[in-house]
Amino acid sequence: MGKRQEQEPARSEVSEVAPNVLRLELPIRLPGLGHVNCYAILDDDGAALVDPGLPGLPTWRVLQDRLKQAGLSVKHIHTVIVTHSHSDHFGGAVRLARDAKAEVVGHRSFRLERYYGNLGSSEVSVEDLEAQDDVEIADQQVDPAVLARLENEGITAWGGKADRAPLRTRLRWRLMDWLGTPIVPTITRPVEHGDVLKLAGREWFVVHTPGHTPDHVCLHDPERGILLAGDHVLPTITPHISGNGTSADPLASFFYSLDRVAEISGVETVLPAHGHPFDDLKGRAEAIKRHHKERLVRLQEISTELGPASVEEFSQKLFKPRSWGSMAESETYAHLEHLRFSREAERYEDSDGRLVYVTR
Repeated sequence: MGKRQEQEPARSEVSEVAPNVLRLELPIRLPGLGHVNCYAILDDDGAALVDPGLPGLPTWRVLQDRLKQAGLSVKHIHTVIVTHSHSDHFGGAVRLARDAKAEVVGHRSFRLERYYGNLGSSEVSVEDLEAQDDVEIADQQVDPAVLARLENEGITAWGGKADRAPLRTRLRWRLMDWLGTPIVPTITRPVEHGDVLKLAGREWFVVHTPGHTPDHVCLHDPERGILLAGDHVLPTITPHISGNGTSADPLASFFYSLDRVAEISGVETVLPAHGHPFDDLKGRAEAIKRHHKERLVRLQEISTELGPASVEEFSQKLFKPRSWGSMAESETYAHLEHLRFSREAERYEDSDGRLVYVTR
């Protein structure tokens, strides 16, 4: 598989992608991704920033440089909009709230489901990941007692380990908390589906789009035909649908959300959080749904082949060996649960306490 556009490294140029909307590409070092798009929405009072990158000084310095290119500085930022609770989308919000006194906007359900558990959850589907060796840190570099405590926090519903950030990253984020520089923002203006934000002199409607995370939101500007899509609809890859969230059937939520945005009329420009702007919102949403429906069919085929099987066994048939592990199991579990809620599969526990599935 060749490199996707979402995996391209961040470019230093600032570009206007819609009237009074600038694209600021910020570097990230996450599996399967090379940048995150931070959008600056300009008005007479300064600017609102959407998804201001990862926490930490390196990203902060790049953000300052990008703002300078746009004729802005931190003091001009009056609002920060966080599309969802993954660290490459909210990492700069705490510092902007502190240094610029910016309002922080996010869905009312914005939360971290475990202590720094989903901060590092992968943004993209297992098939879209590149080799992860360069972002993983050997566990033996860390105090064994600390390692044991952290690893025990990530137990999943099926008994495996949750997909999380590399251990060194989690330790650094905890240290930042202990030093009084937390990375998780307080949402000072919680919003819900249908709420209206006045940005760039226009009305932008909040569209709640759970699936990738329960708190994901998009912003729709009907006047200019713009959808700020976050990770909900990406141009060439599919977002990770985790089985570790609070939703009983996250895939059903995702399908519903994809249908919701596909029905929005008049969208001419989709601004994703990764990759380049594109125009065929409905077509891309349908393609993402089709990808997941094909996976559901494949799981039914695997069930015919294996008979009753565990999540791990299903995942090792569904994905290539290089992708085996927590992420593959998480996506597999989410799809098996969708089949179960659709009455197309049954689930029970075996004598070892493992969840076992068989499709009908």
